[in-house]
Amino acid sequence: MKAMFSFIAATLLLVIPVAAQQKTLTLDEAISIGLESSKSLHFSLMKSEYADAKSSEVNAGLYPTLKAQFGYQNLSNIPPAAVILPRNAFGPGFPPQPVNVTLSQVILNNYTARATLQQPLFTGWRLQSAADNAEYTANAVHDDYEKDRQQLLYDIKTAYWNVYRASEMKRLADDNVSQMTQHLDDIQNMFNQGLSTTNEVLKTKVLLANSRVLQSDAENNVTIVMISFNSTIGLPLATEISIGSTLTPRTKEFPEVEQLLATAFNQRADVQSMGWRIQAAQSGITAARSGWMPQIFLTGNYYYSRPNQRIFPAVDQFKDSWDVGVNLQFDIWNNLTTVHQTSEAKAQYEQTKDALSMLKDGITLDVTQSYLVFKQAKKKIELAQLSVDQAAENLRVTREKFKAELTTNSELLDAEVALLQAKVQLVQSLVDHELAEARLEKAIGEKK
Repeated sequence: MKAMFSFIAATLLLVIPVAAQQKTLTLDEAISIGLESSKSLHFSLMKSEYADAKSSEVNAGLYPTLKAQFGYQNLSNIPPAAVILPRNAFGPGFPPQPVNVTLSQVILNNYTARATLQQPLFTGWRLQSAADNAEYTANAVHDDYEKDRQQLLYDIKTAYWNVYRASEMKRLADDNVSQMTQHLDDIQNMFNQGLSTTNEVLKTKVLLANSRVLQSDAENNVTIVMISFNSTIGLPLATEISIGSTLTPRTKEFPEVEQLLATAFNQRADVQSMGWRIQAAQSGITAARSGWMPQIFLTGNYYYSRPNQRIFPAVDQFKDSWDVGVNLQFDIWNNLTTVHQTSEAKAQYEQTKDALSMLKDGITLDVTQSYLVFKQAKKKIELAQLSVDQAAENLRVTREKFKAELTTNSELLDAEVALLQAKVQLVQSLVDHELAEARLEKAIGEKK
């Protein structure tokens, strides 16, 4: 009894980890897991948050700044400031003798407290342009994140339906091996009864061997695409995935290419991102030109010191004072730095415009190709389904003839192979249609 209990426990330890690695996922579940666990998408999100923080930092330069400063000094002892009034300085007999008059006492401990408020009044639009540049750049990075998200969605869909295709091919290969095994048994029985030839038996064995090779290839392909899928959505690579979504022809319609292109130019994240970067480059030109303008600041200070240097004679007490002023700065000569910075900003602006133009050319090609592939994929499904129906009917008729000894085993085998090939083509067509639809949705920037 104890040995049996130990055997059951050991068996459970072996089975449980394997069971834990098995998952049945729908496409929506796979997308949810992939979006949550993607390191590349998280990296893109952190870039977006950094850009937001940078924009807020630059924008803060438009507003007043308030700084506080505190200090203490211990000074060396020196003679106090004094003057000597000579005899009769203020008239005969006054003072009757020279007098030593102390003007200011020596204060060895100095305490200072200062608050400074500064507000930019005019900077030649430098600060505003910098704030605009940072905001436009942040918006562009947001769209970059959306572009990365759309790419990840497409990659997940592609990997998911590749698993579906590989699993269906494995299922068809298994069915074909089972069917060929049964067919070989039938032919072998007929041969034993003298109703078939050695050649027919050998031919069936060859087809069965080929079927088993195809079955092995299909099994290996399932493993490969499953590892790729797990890597894409962030699951352990050894996880066994069962497809939970069904794949049937859908009737989604898309408008013509011209309208699809207009949609893509209007809503694709990379186009919007490039538009923001063009605006950022324009603000960069304005910021560079601000070097020709004066910089004007309003400044105010409040002092609370002991002693207060503005009070004479100095007393060992805390006294307050303040000042308000306007500061103007202007670069009279900076070795043409402003000229060069403006030229750099203009060149960057032109580069960004050219990048947008090239991007639109690429989008035009992408949308057009995706649209044509999608239309062709829809036609292939209809043809593939018709081929399956025809091959199934041909196999049914051929089997009836074979039972009635009106046709040969070779023709029956050919009919079985033809049906298998038709089913394979149908699966390929269904998956290709799904991937073509996903590619077209990505090409026009459709958000889901």
